[in-house]
Amino acid sequence: MTENKIHEAYASLMRGVQQLDLSGPCVPSDLVLIGHDAFPLAMNARGQVLMAASFYGDGRLVVLGHEAYLTAFPALMENALAWLAGSPCSSTRVVVHPGCKGLADALGGSRLRPEVGAFSKDDGVYVTDAYSVGPDVRDMVAFMKVTKGGLLIAGQAWSWAKDNPGQNTLQDFPANKVSSVAGIYFSDQPGELGTFPVPPQIPSSWLSVPIGKDFKDDLEFLLQGVSEFEIRGGAIPSEVLVHGPLAFPIGATPNGRAFLAGAYYGQGRVIVVTHEGYMGHEQMAPFWINALRWLDGGRNGPVGILPQLDFAFPLLSQSGLPCQKTGFKSDLSVYVGTCYSGDNAQNIQDFVAEGGGLLIGGHAWYWAQTHPGLNPMTEYAGNRILNRMGLSLLGSTLEAGRIKAPVPGQNGSEGYHFRHLLHRFAGHVTSGQALTGQEEARLKKLGGDCSNYLKMQAHDSASYTSVVEMLTNVLKETGIPQVGHASPVNNAKDHLLLSVGPEVYKACQDPDALLPYLFKDLSFKPVWPNHRVLISCSATGGEQWLSTGMYLSPGMKTHMAMPQEVIGKGWQVQIGCQTDNIGGAGELRRAPVVHERFPIDSQMMQVCNLWGGLLYLIAPPHTQVEGVEVVFQQVVPAPYYKSGVTTPAEWEILRNAPSPWAELEFENIIITLHSDVVRRLDRPDLLAALWDNIMRGVADLAAVPAKFPRKERFVVDVQISHGYMHAGYPVMMQSDVAWALVDPLAIRSSGIWGPIHELGHNQQRAAWEFPSHTTECTCNLWSVYVHEEVLGVKREQAHPNMSLENRQCRARDYAKGGRNLASWDMWVALETYMQLLDQFGWGAFKKVFAAYHTMQNVPNDNKSKMNLYAEVFSLTVMKNLSSFFKAWGWPIEPATEEKLSSLPVWSDHPMAQYD
Repeated sequence: MTENKIHEAYASLMRGVQQLDLSGPCVPSDLVLIGHDAFPLAMNARGQVLMAASFYGDGRLVVLGHEAYLTAFPALMENALAWLAGSPCSSTRVVVHPGCKGLADALGGSRLRPEVGAFSKDDGVYVTDAYSVGPDVRDMVAFMKVTKGGLLIAGQAWSWAKDNPGQNTLQDFPANKVSSVAGIYFSDQPGELGTFPVPPQIPSSWLSVPIGKDFKDDLEFLLQGVSEFEIRGGAIPSEVLVHGPLAFPIGATPNGRAFLAGAYYGQGRVIVVTHEGYMGHEQMAPFWINALRWLDGGRNGPVGILPQLDFAFPLLSQSGLPCQKTGFKSDLSVYVGTCYSGDNAQNIQDFVAEGGGLLIGGHAWYWAQTHPGLNPMTEYAGNRILNRMGLSLLGSTLEAGRIKAPVPGQNGSEGYHFRHLLHRFAGHVTSGQALTGQEEARLKKLGGDCSNYLKMQAHDSASYTSVVEMLTNVLKETGIPQVGHASPVNNAKDHLLLSVGPEVYKACQDPDALLPYLFKDLSFKPVWPNHRVLISCSATGGEQWLSTGMYLSPGMKTHMAMPQEVIGKGWQVQIGCQTDNIGGAGELRRAPVVHERFPIDSQMMQVCNLWGGLLYLIAPPHTQVEGVEVVFQQVVPAPYYKSGVTTPAEWEILRNAPSPWAELEFENIIITLHSDVVRRLDRPDLLAALWDNIMRGVADLAAVPAKFPRKERFVVDVQISHGYMHAGYPVMMQSDVAWALVDPLAIRSSGIWGPIHELGHNQQRAAWEFPSHTTECTCNLWSVYVHEEVLGVKREQAHPNMSLENRQCRARDYAKGGRNLASWDMWVALETYMQLLDQFGWGAFKKVFAAYHTMQNVPNDNKSKMNLYAEVFSLTVMKNLSSFFKAWGWPIEPATEEKLSSLPVWSDHPMAQYD
């Protein structure tokens, strides 16, 4: 179904109706809407829905919150019957239940000519009150779903609920047995009266109105005999986002992260557990027995269990319900399956909507990790089933531990609920409603959940588009915090706005109209039209970022013409150089995520990023292209210097280019930093020569070719995900490092320890690393080597911890402390390698690293790897180093000593003095 289909339906139904006088005396029911295709027609000032419509299968449904409305609004009823009839409506037979005879009398002169009679599946449209559905439930559902029939149901359930205490109105009220299948429920809450205008577009605030259901009865049933749940480390669950009005958490951490949840969907029910392994955990047996009975709803019908869940069959059979191993079948009472296949998504949704129970298990985190760049909310199989039911599996995980079960009916026992808190936050922003301390604490989570929810991209759903509209209105009211180094954000509200802003911008109907609300002082930079860039790439390893030297301003769109060589082959466009997600930080100096990626799957594509950023083409691993051309419709030039390409005359112009980001691309490294740092750089060629030497030094020590298969990258940013710097592709650094990277004199005189340390991290290899001991240690070998051998800076001048006094003190204290390997890390561990260096020189290290390049079947455990390293280094220098490494507390085995016994022993090593 398309988004336009719903909006066209609303326009047809409300044509010519300007306002609705619902001031009484009839008191309607508040209608609850959950269906993907359900949408409101009439709403009161409080946001309660009093009339609604939906699609189901090939048919249509209109629901009125009171039967008196059948005769109170002739024009609306004529529209409704015409819409339900479809086209051509004049030949459609419209039959009215005897209890609704007044409608037939009122419209007797219309072209539809309703007639009074009993329901028949051969009719085109049938009108009934909400109390007379009774025996025709199955036929009415099939009437809509299969024969394209139209149903109009009118009535209210609040008085029925008073007369039937203890019954579940959502499932037991007669009309709900039909209307709920299409996602519309009569609730037991009376609607407030008044005269209400009819807006030109579908009203949206209805989603935020609490429905009055606290799921107390459901939780009491499900949690009988259950006091806690245990998340075990061997079965890592995903987090489940509980976002539907009739969805509720069952097992959740104190901060609201759920791994177990339930929902009503149509006439049926669903429970999701975010790792299927828990279905077989004996500790959860009481819950699973309760769950199957809740899902079965008293039918005592057959339970079908997917054969792949064979391990759970004995436990689930304890429910007393007849269980069988089978794939999905529509004649089951409850189906137990997994989230890993979407083959029967539509059939399973219909099965539940029409009364079936679904117990479904599985996680999404592994899928998300193994499908980078794809959207779990839309492309993960389980979410194609669950999204419409108000539940979605996220790529995030929960830590192992015990989770207390909620206490039904206790204040706050309903836990965190996305939709409820979103309503409260919207009221806080737009109306100044105060939030509780607990609500404030959960705003950060709400921001992440909003971002995930918006990624569903369900633009054909009124439920989804109304959340988009609500958040759009919030952002129009507040804008986005103007965050920066001098203006950090540290409150939950601004965190949320920075997190959700980009997703709302992408999801809203008119992002260009929203942009001025988000950036109050947005200025447009001069552009280059129809700019052409030649791309060459020889990627022998991981993916490569290919710089274009171009920038897009915030919200700026550009079309790109792509060469055939890169279409549909894993290439991507990236906007933005800062790829760290800093959403976990308490204080923000920029938005949590500021880059965007787009797959290149067509010859022409349009790209845009709310935050703007430098433009890159991302080449997939093992890619070879030469001189292919990409054409940009419009781009902003960036200060971009490329060794051997950019002439001095070109640099004089380019260094003043208007982009706020600049790049310096040298032989083996690309440095990305703010443009004001390079505008005064007169001789980038001298800086290039220095960095070329540094990078050759890095390669030299690593015993690899001087030309890297992929150039390293530095990105200097106002805030990074962890630390002052961190390794990776790119290496990320804090802003105040920028000047040190581009000042050759300072580098040659004082050194540049930190950045080389990170480059050393990128050279570390698991075969000769002993985590966590050497994680922050062996990378410093590159810092020492580059400073001494390339820059001519002595090690003690390069870093204070490298002074001879500090080195000797660390070795002495380590020996006196018992040579405990638990204390052998970072600077202490580095002294081991420094003592080897002092005795055997850099040549030995280069030979050792070279030996590992061709080594096969290297062990994985530290003990074995340390013995191997002692053996390799000993054979390289032709000395038995066993006693040296044992003096450092290494677990050298007798077998290793035996292998090296023919070599002369290094007996006068530096640690011998402490024996």
